[in-house]
Amino acid sequence: MIKITDAFKSTYPGAHLGVLIMRNVYNFKDHNELDSNKRELERKLRQNYADYTRAELKNLKPIQIYDQYYRRFKKTYHVLLQLESVALKGKDIPKVSTLVEAMFMAELKNLLLTAGHDLDSLDLPIQLDAACGNERYLQINGEEKEIVTGDMMIADGEGVISSVIYGPDYRTRITPQTRNILFVVYGPPGIEGYEIFEHLQDIKSNVMVFSPDAEIDLLKVYGTKVGDEAYL
Repeated sequence: MIKITDAFKSTYPGAHLGVLIMRNVYNFKDHNELDSNKRELERKLRQNYADYTRAELKNLKPIQIYDQYYRRFKKTYHVLLQLESVALKGKDIPKVSTLVEAMFMAELKNLLLTAGHDLDSLDLPIQLDAACGNERYLQINGEEKEIVTGDMMIADGEGVISSVIYGPDYRTRITPQTRNILFVVYGPPGIEGYEIFEHLQDIKSNVMVFSPDAEIDLLKVYGTKVGDEAYL
């Protein structure tokens, strides 16, 4: 199901990948209970970070680690911008669809980078790798991108499905018809396995709100150290 290349292990020693596969899910346009949970999360974020500046948000441990990663590629960690938008500027969590919002809510709560994919669109297994710089794929907005050398990326048998800097792809995107789903969490060195595990649990709980009959096919954190390939 999951392969981690030697190139990735040597480039990012101590990194982790979180994987959650859920089957028999539904992707509604909206859901009253999930909406209520979103409002409560927004309230807590605004309460917890009311007195923070952007510079202080950047010093939060998860954001700090991702910010260092993104700055290597002259980019800004997008979850920081989203947290700032909701917590400091008072904007609501965007309404997209329930599966996307379940993932986004956990991202804002835990500040860990996550991508979601339609499992039935994948050609398994998936592979975690460090980009050589000549890989190309269609982003979720349909724009073709060449991945930056050294960026963390995941590919299946047909090609790249996501990278840290440019996000998930178009081919395996979540749609209204998605019934089986893969969530992946990128954990650069410094993000601990238990943090990712708890984050996956939050995503699962959010999905179960509107898909109570969903089945958990896999919930696991993979590491790059010897003896740490898969645990939890």
